[in-house]
Amino acid sequence: MSVDRFWSVVEQALAAAEDRFDAEEVAQRTLSLLVGPPAAEVAALAQPLWDLRAVSYRWDLWGAAYLLNGGCSDDGFEYFRGWLIAQGRAVFDQALGNPDVLADLPSVRGAAETEDPFDFECESMYGVVWDAYQVLTGTMDLPEPVGGGYPPLEPTWDFDDERQVRHRLPHLAALLLD
Repeated sequence: MSVDRFWSVVEQALAAAEDRFDAEEVAQRTLSLLVGPPAAEVAALAQPLWDLRAVSYRWDLWGAAYLLNGGCSDDGFEYFRGWLIAQGRAVFDQALGNPDVLADLPSVRGAAETEDPFDFECESMYGVVWDAYQVLTGTMDLPEPVGGGYPPLEPTWDFDDERQVRHRLPHLAALLLD
């Protein structure tokens, strides 16, 4: 299966969601859609999902996650990328091109207008394929190995250095730091 097929399922989930900005709802709807096809088709989506995780394993996105969530551990960055996948292909691809575009999302703008902390995370999006496969087969053990390593990260920058944050993520910084 291809990344295109995985994105097709996510787009269907987004279209059916009452609140397309609620990543947990999108993940649940994605899971619901994945319990329909045969188990082999579902299992074939695990590698494309992994590939999306790997391609988004980058410092610039980690910096955006750090700013959006008020900090970001290793696990937090994994869950942030789950949230990013739940936003759909267009947002994901735009953020890969320039994470600063996340400042234009209504959910980000809305969070900036409130003093309540907001977690831009969705751990459950990572498990949708395995969870659906378990519903279909009774096991989470996929027939084929999935994964590969994450790419090496280029040298990092200090996410707590406001000057660097404003230079690298000017729109997000203006929205969240001012």
